[in-house]
Amino acid sequence: MFKNRTEASKKIAAKLLEKLDLKENLVVLGIPRGGVLVASIVSQFLNCSFDVIVTKKIPSPKSLELAIGALGETKGSLYLNKDLINKLKVNQNYLNTKIEELKEEIKRREKSFRQNKKPLVLKGKTVIITDDGAATGATMIAAVREVWNNEPKKVIIALPVLTKETLLDLEKEADEVIFLKAPKHFFAVGQFYEEFEQVSDKKVIGLLKE
Repeated sequence: MFKNRTEASKKIAAKLLEKLDLKENLVVLGIPRGGVLVASIVSQFLNCSFDVIVTKKIPSPKSLELAIGALGETKGSLYLNKDLINKLKVNQNYLNTKIEELKEEIKRREKSFRQNKKPLVLKGKTVIITDDGAATGATMIAAVREVWNNEPKKVIIALPVLTKETLLDLEKEADEVIFLKAPKHFFAVGQFYEEFEQVSDKKVIGLLKE
């Protein structure tokens, strides 16, 4: 159990310090909104720049909370959980419509968060992608694929907590997954935090301006 995101961020940063060569050209990216707070703290420990990477989960037509995939800004980032899509008999029209809606939402959020600030150059760099935890891992997979489109040297995922199933999925996408906990009983990321208040868009914008 972590006290809050700040404590979890410091702990995952300490683990990254053990494993990384700080002479490498490092960049930390955070998935909004909680992941941007994690990224800002981790980047201080690693003495490198941080940025936001916007991805959105594709919700099931039967439940908005259930992710059947996710996407980032570019086409190559699209991730679809085909087993779940087939199981739920999700039709292609729904998927196509939802993907187009989310592309517009991602553009809007990028613009809102960045406030005209240009994204960091990722080409040739070791990119660390963070969040406050991962349940299905869908948005993280989309983030990793988005980053690979930018020709980095290496992609590392850093998470305080995730499910064991998600760990296996993420290991197929990135060079390395660094984490603190992969518990057997996992219902939601928030259960592993004493304090898990929502991070506002205003807070994310403020962090990115620092």
